[in-house]
This record gives sequence, structure tokens and C-alpha cells, in this order.
Amino acid sequence: MSTSILDRLQADMTAAMKSKDADTLSTLRMLKAAIMEAKTKKPKDAALSAEEEVEILQRYVKKRRETIDELKRVGRTETLAREEQEIAVTQRYLPQLISEDELKKIIREAIARTGATTARDMGKVIGAVMGQVKGRAEGGTVSRLVKEALAG
Repeated sequence: MSTSILDRLQADMTAAMKSKDADTLSTLRMLKAAIMEAKTKKPKDAALSAEEEVEILQRYVKKRRETIDELKRVGRTETLAREEQEIAVTQRYLPQLISEDELKKIIREAIARTGATTARDMGKVIGAVMGQVKGRAEGGTVSRLVKEALAG
């Protein structure tokens, strides 16, 4: 059986403690807490699936990106590097993102499969694409590319 994200986090937390890497350790602790919190919402002995662990980390990255956007909007740039570093640490545990070119190809196929023709069909296409690229593409990127494909 492959190692769960939680197991990897635990091992990396130990390494970060030994190397006195406080910033990484802080991020790893937050990620572990998020996974543990999700786990407590399940029945007593139920484990989180790999997909569920990935979803939790993706939500964490999305929150960090939203924080970065908000910090930029209000002109508080002094903590941007910290947020970026948290995203970088988190992405070590996520599947490799697919390239935009590969994503565009998948979107073209999904448009053909769903018969989408206008922006009103965006939801159908996004649903089809996200189901196919689970964890390997960010929703915002998919949405932007689908919108471009249907507009153009």
C-alpha cells in the first residue's frame, strides 16, 4: 500500500523539527490538523481516501491564494512570501499539475463529448473536465480555459 499524505506529513514534520525549519514545520502542522479534522468527521474507524486527502490540501492552497489576492488588494505585501511558501510546501503533497496545453486538449474533448456550444454550457464542460483531471488542475484555471474555449 502506498503511503498516505498524512504519513508523509508526519515523517516530514519530524525531519523539519530535526532541521529546525520552523516555517515548514508550521505549514505541515496546519496541513496535518486539517486532515485530522476531516478525519474526525467520519465514522470512528473510517480512513480518509487519497482523493479526500488531496481535496483537503487543494482547499488549503485555494485559501492561501485567496489570502494572497486579498493582501495584494489591500496593499499588505509584507506577508505574501509566507503565504507563497505555504503553497509551495503544500504542493509537495499534491499530484503534479498538468500543463495548460494538456488541459486545453482535455477541454476540447469535453466540449465535443458534451455538445457544448455557448457559455451557458460552461458548467457541463467544467464538470466533465474536473472529473477527468481530479487533483491535477485547479478549478480557476479550468474555468478560465473553458470560458475561453467556448467564447472563441
